[in-house]
Amino acid sequence: MDKALRMVVAALPVILVVALIILARSMPGYFTNQQYLGGLILLQALAVCLWLYDRWFFPFLMVAFFWAGMGLPMADPWNLGRWIVLGAGAVVGFVRAARMGLPRYHPFHVAALFCVASAVVSAMASVLPQFSLMKAFSLFLLFLYGAFGARLVLREPDRFFRGLLLACEISVYLSAFSYMVLGHEVWGNANSLGAVEGVLAAPLLLWGALVAPTKNLRVRRSAASLGALYLVYFSVTRAAMLAAGLSMLALLLGLRRHKLILQGVVGAACVLAITAIAAPHRLDDLQNSIVTGVIYKGHQAQGLFGSRLTPWQETVKVIQENPYFGSGFGTSISGDKPFGEAGMFSSTSLTNREHGSSYLAITEWVGLVGILPFTVLIFIVLQAIVRVYLYMRRTGNASHYSIPLMMVMIAGLAHAFFEDWLFAVGYYLTVLFWVLAFVLMDVIPESSPYHTTLVHGMRFRYATDPAVTPR
Repeated sequence: MDKALRMVVAALPVILVVALIILARSMPGYFTNQQYLGGLILLQALAVCLWLYDRWFFPFLMVAFFWAGMGLPMADPWNLGRWIVLGAGAVVGFVRAARMGLPRYHPFHVAALFCVASAVVSAMASVLPQFSLMKAFSLFLLFLYGAFGARLVLREPDRFFRGLLLACEISVYLSAFSYMVLGHEVWGNANSLGAVEGVLAAPLLLWGALVAPTKNLRVRRSAASLGALYLVYFSVTRAAMLAAGLSMLALLLGLRRHKLILQGVVGAACVLAITAIAAPHRLDDLQNSIVTGVIYKGHQAQGLFGSRLTPWQETVKVIQENPYFGSGFGTSISGDKPFGEAGMFSSTSLTNREHGSSYLAITEWVGLVGILPFTVLIFIVLQAIVRVYLYMRRTGNASHYSIPLMMVMIAGLAHAFFEDWLFAVGYYLTVLFWVLAFVLMDVIPESSPYHTTLVHGMRFRYATDPAVTPR
């Protein structure tokens, strides 16, 4: 039986090629249509990535979502394709995880399930129930993939983190070339540029530089981290600056790298001093740009948060009008200023209003009753952050898998306070953030450096410090 099955599997590529030749000769119109060809290529790539699920599916999923949300050629086909990829990955990941027997599940997974239930209930009370149900279903697919398929990347964790760091490096250099040489906003807007570089690239590359096993790799990642920080400044987004600063400061304080913090402050002061001596007019321009463009965002008369007051007030008003179950998950009542996925893909004013905060956005969507499981979900993430930070303070070990994930969680939660992307599932940063959150739950270090287990009635203690150094 096994021999026959292997023969059938080996013959499938030949059968497929013959079938495509026959189809091309009988119906050539299908092979000259770009949409059909794009769909065929997508299905072929998806089949290969599902076959090599543990190694290739996660990168393919992120390519699908990033391509759909960026200013790249042929981005439109990925608007639908990304959901096909996510749905297939969630189902196949569930089946594979069930067959392989994943480790125990965490209260985080239960909270995620209740979040989906809350989203469905709020969708029933929405002014656009069908659209809101689709949004709730997309949240279900994301959490299903995170709870099962995403956790399989830990079968080769060193490869996963090396790939993540390499992707961050590539994003820095390509973004710098696109914005500063070509003048093309490849991320769509400044907010997205700041979000990607401040929440992901800058913190992860700093960590990668600290754990790099060779000097050349350490210098390369340090340069990329500085480049990411410059792109954050170039984006002129306060949320991204705050996110990057908090996550990087948490890493250095947790590892007791006070000298490195001091070196950074002194280095920045030296740059400013040299600028003031060599080109004083440039220092004045820099000061004016920081005050007007970064601190006040052009709203000096309204104060520090002048640019956020209007969306915050509008959101609070909607919450007061729909206090219990909200306006429906993923739908808003009025307005037309988006962030994240709404900026490119929404077509109605009921779905694309700027809220000024992810936490206000989800409160408006699901109401004060429906917000409870989302609050628990975020609280569990905060609890995981504290545990990882205390582990760093206790051990001084920078190489634990949980540390870069903790940095992304800190940066993401801080950034989401000022931008409404945290639960906008169509946005690439949302997908990556929650996937990494599910992975974090599996690698949180024990509160004790030793873990006790019971085997055949006997207790054993073993070290729980999987020190790693991504190369």
